[in-house]
Amino acid sequence: MAAPATNEDTAAGFGFAVSAYVLWGFLPLYMKALAHVPPVEVVAHRILWSVPVAAAILWATGRTGDLRRALASPRTLGMAAITAAFITVNWGTYVWAVGAGYALDAALGYYINPIFSVFLGAVLLKERLSPAQLAAIALAAAAVVLLTVQSGRVPVAALALTVSWGGYAFFKKWLPIGPNQGFLLEVLVLSPVAIVVLATIAARGESHFFTGAPSDGWLLTGTGIVTAVPLILYAYGAKGLRLSTIGILQYIAPTMIFLTAVFLFGEPFGGAQLIAFALIWTALVVYTASLVRRARAARAAARTRTRA
Repeated sequence: MAAPATNEDTAAGFGFAVSAYVLWGFLPLYMKALAHVPPVEVVAHRILWSVPVAAAILWATGRTGDLRRALASPRTLGMAAITAAFITVNWGTYVWAVGAGYALDAALGYYINPIFSVFLGAVLLKERLSPAQLAAIALAAAAVVLLTVQSGRVPVAALALTVSWGGYAFFKKWLPIGPNQGFLLEVLVLSPVAIVVLATIAARGESHFFTGAPSDGWLLTGTGIVTAVPLILYAYGAKGLRLSTIGILQYIAPTMIFLTAVFLFGEPFGGAQLIAFALIWTALVVYTASLVRRARAARAAARTRTRA
């Protein structure tokens, strides 16, 4: 198995990842508008409409040759099937949670996930964590425990989101093709299943795309854009960041989801959530400060070498 493209943090990777997480933070608003559509139909449309969006981006960047070579490689197709399976479970769980009124559970899942990603990075990739990283992780862990205890139940949706996204992040690092090509390959692998699902729904006369309100058709078509763009940005970020860094940055999206759930969707918000929110943002501040210090030290070292 080939090594990931990089196991160091880069400024470009940081920018791509943050952009992706901010866009994902706004995604509940879009999915809430599709709450009346069964999750399986929404996910199938996300897959199919992502194909032309991702293909257009790939064509514009002139990397279609890489995709053709990937399609001819059984090993690459097998790895893409693994990442595609993880992302399908993640999409389905997320769509259901938001539509069913469990957006806070979705936020909880993405709060837990960075800790799972750090675990994968430390155990499987042997990433070494700095004291600041450890402190940030400890603060985040305390927040997750508080939210879990306060809920009084096993958060199944949250755990499904944690494992599916953590697995996707890990295996995405090992997919031996570029980010755009990888995402298009994933949705191409999933497309036959999505076509069968949508054909079955249409045959039953239950298709919201054909028989629902006109807005349903437009919203379902738009799932390609809201799915492909942030995921491609994330793929670029994953190639240019350590897995532990990705783990901490993932707090951006669940924080935005958390705020949306409480202030726009009206889901319960109590003292425990307030304390957890403060702990998580403190973790982000600690870790971000560490990144800034390391970046400044690297620039200073580079200037010293240049003068020498």
